[in-house]
Order: sequence, then structure tokens, then C-alpha cells
Amino acid sequence: MIALLAGLSTVIWIALLGFHGRFWQAGPVLRRVPKTSSAPAVSVVVPARDEAESIQSCLSSLLTQDYAGDYRIVLTDDRSEDGTGALARALPDPSHRLTVIDGQVRPSGWSGKLWAVQQAVTRALADRPGDDGYILLTDADIEHDPHHVVTLVEKAEREGLDMVSEMVELNCVSVAEKALVPAFVFFFALLYPFARVADPKSRTAAAAGGTILIRRAALARIGGIAALRGALIDDCTLAAHVKRSGGRIYLGHSCLARSIRPYPHPSDIWRMIARTAYVQLRYSPLMLVGTVLGMILVWIVPALVMLCGKGTARRLGAIAWTASMASYVPTLRRFQMSPLWAVLLPFVAMFYTAATIGSAVDHHRGRGVRWKNRAYTEATHAG
Repeated sequence: MIALLAGLSTVIWIALLGFHGRFWQAGPVLRRVPKTSSAPAVSVVVPARDEAESIQSCLSSLLTQDYAGDYRIVLTDDRSEDGTGALARALPDPSHRLTVIDGQVRPSGWSGKLWAVQQAVTRALADRPGDDGYILLTDADIEHDPHHVVTLVEKAEREGLDMVSEMVELNCVSVAEKALVPAFVFFFALLYPFARVADPKSRTAAAAGGTILIRRAALARIGGIAALRGALIDDCTLAAHVKRSGGRIYLGHSCLARSIRPYPHPSDIWRMIARTAYVQLRYSPLMLVGTVLGMILVWIVPALVMLCGKGTARRLGAIAWTASMASYVPTLRRFQMSPLWAVLLPFVAMFYTAATIGSAVDHHRGRGVRWKNRAYTEATHAG
């Protein structure tokens, strides 16, 4: 039985490494480009709720973008209680690029973030009507290099893309972050191989909410933000809608934008995972069971068999464990970390599995998804 499990793990790893969209590679990275002759209009949309610690850094980086075209920023202060809106309005804005609007009461059926996004998009469209140009969706805890917007637009224009999204650089300073944050990026790429996201023939679609540049025409084609209104995994839901509508999308890593939100303790990362893990599984107990068994078979069995097994089983376990660690090394290099951190993968997998189970427990106990002092018990999954 042990040898059978070890053999199955090995076969799975051969399939993953050879036939799963090269997920283990570091992934594409958009590099800084100089100004280009093409500078279509860009409206930046920033939803913000209780973001006093980061909002001025985020908006300052957006206000200092080196972009030659029509460029505007709309921030929705989503009923913050910490003075986020006042801090945003206090920023120097000599070119009058920034508009701050007060968020209205969330209607039934909308997630909080998407309702804030909807209000900002509506204002952006009113200020500059038409389907030409782009909308950049970004979070209030992201800092942008001055050439970030022009680089995103150049990528979209050059390759005829409807959507360009990037995973921003994440904080990786504390021990908890070093142990768990690179794995977050790694597991995301395993779920949504970037090469398949970019392949028009593949049904795989994904995006990262920190940076999403979308053509206005593409957003209009899918029915606007209203088409996503109940989604809790809004970035991937948006990507799925755009790709199903015939749009071309791109997902990569950013070296021009970084998150300034720290996750200093394991509990912070637990909450980040548990917030949407069960949503990703479509609230299905069967999918949860399958996910838990899969995590055990892929990440934990190889290490256990190698350490405790004998003969053929141990050799197969060693092959599977080595394959899992080797697949993680490109991600660790991206975070400028030692490959030795890959040895912890079985324990990291146990942590992520436990957080996923915790997400399901929260849902079935009626707690729903909690974020920014809001609880959602009725919402849609990624589409």
C-alpha cells in the first residue's frame, strides 16, 4: 500500500512537471519600458476601506506616474472609519488628477469591494465617456513605480491584449512571511499556470487583483462590473468573463509594483487564505475532501515515505519529494531566498490545508467570509 501511494505521488509529479503549463517556472515579468508614442487614456480605480496606513503611499505613487496620455484616478472611500478619505483628499494634486468619492450603502447582492469599484468606474466613465482607452484596477495597499502604467499599457497595445494583470511583489521579511508567502504565489501558479492563462485555446483564466489593466471596450462587452457583483474572488472572475467573451489576457509577475501590507504572523496569513479558500472550492464538501486528499498525496506522502519507508517505496518517495522541492526553487529565487526553504514544503502544505479546512468550517458555522469588518454569507464563487 505504501509503495502504491509513493508510486502514485511520483506519477502525479511527472504529470505536473511535464504537462501542467510549466507552472513551476518563475513566470513572465514585465520590465520597465520608456515612454511610447501611443498613450491612450487611462482611468485608475482604487477601492479603499480603512486604509489609512497605506493610502497616501499608494496614491502618491499613482499621482507621480510618468504617463503622457489622459490620466485620471478615482478613489472610492468605502465608508472608512479611520480617515482614509480625508488623508486622500489632503494629498497635493497640482494636475487635478485625483477624484475622491464617498461610497454609498452597499446594495444587496454586491460584495463590498466590487460595489466600491463599481462606483469609481461609474464616475470614471462619466468624467470621460466612451469605450476607448483603459481602466486600471488596483488596491489601496500597492505602491507603483513611476513607469508602471506606461509599461502595462505598452504590453496591452503591443500584443493586442484586453487585460494585463500582475502579481505584485509581496512582503517577505518576517519568518512567517518567508515560510508561507512564497508558497502562496507558488500554489496560485499551480492552480492557474500563467502559460495557460495567456493561451487563447485554454479555458484557464486568472488575474491578480493588485494590478488589472482592462480595456474599456472589454469591460463593456462583459456587462461591466455589474456582471461580477457578487463575486468574492473578483479578480479571477473578471478574467474568466473576459476570456469567455473572446478577449486575450495576460498574467505575470510585477517588478514595478509592490504590496505594502505586512503579514508578520502566521495568523495573518491564515486569515488571508481562509477568506476565500472555500469559495474557490465552490462551497463543495466533496471538493474539499478531494483537495485535502490531493494535498496529502502530492506534498506530504512523498516526504513521509522517504523518511519512514523502505526499499522501492522509499526510492519513489525520494523522487516525488525531490521533484516537489525542485519545482519550488524558481519561486524561492524570485523572492531571493535560499533553496533550502523548499524542505519545509510538507509543513507549509499542512498549514494551507488546515486553513482551507478552517475556511469551510467558518462557512458551515455561518460565519461566511470576513474582510474589513464585513461578513459575506451569500456570494458567488470565481466564474
